Amino acid sequence: MMAREGITPEYAKLEMRRRTTLIGAMLVNKGEADGMICGTVSNTAAHLRYIDQVLGGTSKVYAAMNGLVLPGRQIFLVDTHVNVDPTAEELAQITLMAAEELKRFGIEPKIALLSHSNFGSSEAPSARKMRETLAILRDRAPDLEIDGEMHGDSALDQKLRDQLVPDGALKGEANLLVCPNIDAANISYNLLKVAAGNNVAIGPILLGVKAPVHILTPSATVRRIVNMTSLVVVDAAAKR
Repeated sequence: MMAREGITPEYAKLEMRRRTTLIGAMLVNKGEADGMICGTVSNTAAHLRYIDQVLGGTSKVYAAMNGLVLPGRQIFLVDTHVNVDPTAEELAQITLMAAEELKRFGIEPKIALLSHSNFGSSEAPSARKMRETLAILRDRAPDLEIDGEMHGDSALDQKLRDQLVPDGALKGEANLLVCPNIDAANISYNLLKVAAGNNVAIGPILLGVKAPVHILTPSATVRRIVNMTSLVVVDAAAKR
């Protein structure tokens, strides 16, 4: 653990003896472990602090993505656990990372930028933020199948969306839902998980970290831990 301003070597040594996430991150960093699962105790921010200090990120932002297998569809949501109120630039980067992760799963991303506003029906700051995010992404990744800002039902219902924007870039049902803030993403994820997903979920998948590392939550089931461990194994094998 690197010493920072205000942290003495003695304190750093103490942390190394008692913080299991810090120990695990150091093992990954030193090549003694291929990946890490943590998070069943405490909260995301506490674990991410050590992961960031030891392993670092691939971009300027981290994010958490959760997946749900619902009747007739699979959907992924970001950012469910990390960024409280991301900027348009941060949302654009999060979307790109999430889209890349879906491609690694063999899923072609169909992306909806969600909002209380439906294709310009509101000038609230959060609605303008999602429109700015769309503009950034269309400039930076013109091949992405993405549209917004839109309501949740518009994202999942092609016929409803066609009534509003018949020539929209998004075709069919969205499978990647990008929410304007952590409240919208986390609430949507948990409601869908319980109401329609049989309480079965994938993730959280940590995006933006340099190693196969994921932060789960205290509510993680044994099934989810096993699934995420399998994902870490595949990621680690791919990096060898």
